[in-house]
Amino acid sequence: MVWDAVLACILWPPAAAGTMATATTLPHFLWSLLFTMPLIWRRTRPDVAAGGVALACLIQLAVWPGPISGDLCVPIVIYAVVAYGQPRRAKWWLWLALAGSVAAGLFWTLDDGFLTRHSMRTAIFSIMTETIVCAVIVLMAWYAGRFARERRLNIDQLRRRAEDLERERDQRVRLATQEERTRIAREMHDIVAHSLSVIVVQADGGAYLAHHEEAGDAATRLEASGRALDTVAETARRALTETRRLVGVLRDDSDEPAELAPSQGLAELPELIAETRRALPVTLEVVGDPDSHPPLPEGADLAAYRVVQESLTNTLKHAGPAATAAVTITHGPESVEILVVDDGRGTEGAADDGAGHGLVGMRERVAAWGGTLEARDRLDGGFQVRAVIPVEH
Repeated sequence: MVWDAVLACILWPPAAAGTMATATTLPHFLWSLLFTMPLIWRRTRPDVAAGGVALACLIQLAVWPGPISGDLCVPIVIYAVVAYGQPRRAKWWLWLALAGSVAAGLFWTLDDGFLTRHSMRTAIFSIMTETIVCAVIVLMAWYAGRFARERRLNIDQLRRRAEDLERERDQRVRLATQEERTRIAREMHDIVAHSLSVIVVQADGGAYLAHHEEAGDAATRLEASGRALDTVAETARRALTETRRLVGVLRDDSDEPAELAPSQGLAELPELIAETRRALPVTLEVVGDPDSHPPLPEGADLAAYRVVQESLTNTLKHAGPAATAAVTITHGPESVEILVVDDGRGTEGAADDGAGHGLVGMRERVAAWGGTLEARDRLDGGFQVRAVIPVEH
């Protein structure tokens, strides 16, 4: 309203001069204010501004047969009601302004002595000229206001679209960050949980041999404890290497692309089985020909490896000290099936499994490649995990 008030102050002197030039008994000061003061609300209350100027024009038609400088406010308020007001009300103001143009043509032309001084043809021409000039001014203000309104609406729409795109971009960044955190958490869980399970089992076995003489003579117990400590050290070093690899990828600020290829797959299962066999009796059986189907993508190959690793980790943690496990990999023309079974205590031994991240992580990995995973107790005792990963042709 500050700039609108400045505009009203600028237009008031010519409006006041125009009203003072008329030979009327009206208070010229108040009449000129009626032309200009409503302009203060031309954007905040365009209907109020148009109503005030319309009232001043009606007074003009009643007391003075001609245009005055205050009429400059008419196109300004017409522009305002179109650009800032309600479209339905703006149409009514347009029709009222056009009717005022016709009334101006009549009242400003047909004064008391016009018809006595001029012919009817001249009177009609003068009326049409006055009306057309006023109507053209009104229509020009109307279309200018309409153009300004559409431009403002387009800018607002573009601004909202930019804000929506920015929010969508931020949401994609958050989702990508969350997905990456989940992936890293799965990797860390698979590496640390399996290695720590092997370490705990071997450490418990070494501690038992060291403190129980009934386990054998001193030389036998010392040799077995040494093998257990060797397994603990080797497993810890391997876990440390994998952990450093993950942390190194996260902390790598160089512009060169990092080596992100999976480091494990079905081809590395014999090494995993050999490592696990030091703490748990486990067998590996491969059914079918791996060449009977296209090779699994690197991510799917890693998912299959993690399923076996996490299943053996759960067996070490929950199946009990006398449990055994069997891993079967079946290669078919359409899919690869992973089956891990044990003869332990089943879910009864998993009561202390706090968050259950292992099974959730396995399902997410397998589902990411269009596969399915089933984990349940066996009818004859123990637990089994069965995963099927389709191959791409």
